[in-house]
Amino acid sequence: MKRIFRFLAKLFIWSIIISVGSVVLFKYVPVLITPLMVIRYFENTEETELWKHNWVPMEDISKNMQLAVICSEDQKFVNHNGFDLEAIEKAYEYNKKGKRIKGGSTISQQTAKNVFLWPERSWLRKGLEAYFTFLIETIWSKERILEVYLNSIEMGKGVYGVEAAAKHWFKKSAANLGPYEAAAIVAVLPNPRSYKANPASAYIQKRKQWIVKQMRYYGTLNLKPKE
Repeated sequence: MKRIFRFLAKLFIWSIIISVGSVVLFKYVPVLITPLMVIRYFENTEETELWKHNWVPMEDISKNMQLAVICSEDQKFVNHNGFDLEAIEKAYEYNKKGKRIKGGSTISQQTAKNVFLWPERSWLRKGLEAYFTFLIETIWSKERILEVYLNSIEMGKGVYGVEAAAKHWFKKSAANLGPYEAAAIVAVLPNPRSYKANPASAYIQKRKQWIVKQMRYYGTLNLKPKE
C-alpha cells in the first residue's frame, strides 16, 4: 500500500509540475498544434491535406475580430476570473428542459479545453478544464488568453485560427477583416464543420447581424492587463 501511495503521490506532483510548466511555456510560445487538430485529422482519414493553421500575433488580428468573438461568445470576458456562474446556471436550466445541449463555457474555459484537453463531454474533462482555466487566468493576461483562443479555435472544416479562417472564407488576412466578415466567421462557431461563413445561409446571416449589433452596443474593446 505504501508503494502505491508513493507512486500516486509522485504521479500527482509530476502532473502538477508538467501542467503548470505547459501553461507557463504557452504564455510565451505560439500554440502550433492542439489535441483537437490531431483528433479531427485522424477522424477524416480520406483527407490527404493537413489542417489549415497559421499563428499570428494579436497585433495582426483585426480589432473587429477580437470584438466580434467577445460579443458572441463571452461578453463578460474582460471582467470575470474565467468562469461565468450566471451563464453556467442558465445553461444547466436550459439543458434540463431542451433536447439540444447548450454550453455555458467562457472564452477562458474554451481556450483551456482547446489547448490542453480533448473535446469529449465528461466530468473528468470538465474537472481538468476548470483546473487549466484557473491556471491560464492566473498565469496569462486576458490579451494572451484571447490571442491563443483566436489562433486555436476551429473555424471551419480543417480550418483552425483566425488567420486561416480569414484566408479560407474571405481570401484576406485576419488583420483586414471588417466587422461583417469577422461576425460571419464567429457566427459559424456553434458548428464550424457544418456552417459556412461565406456564402452565409439565412441562419448565419441572422446570427451575423445580431453579432454586429452587439459589437455596436459593446463599444471599444479594452483588454486591461492584470495588476
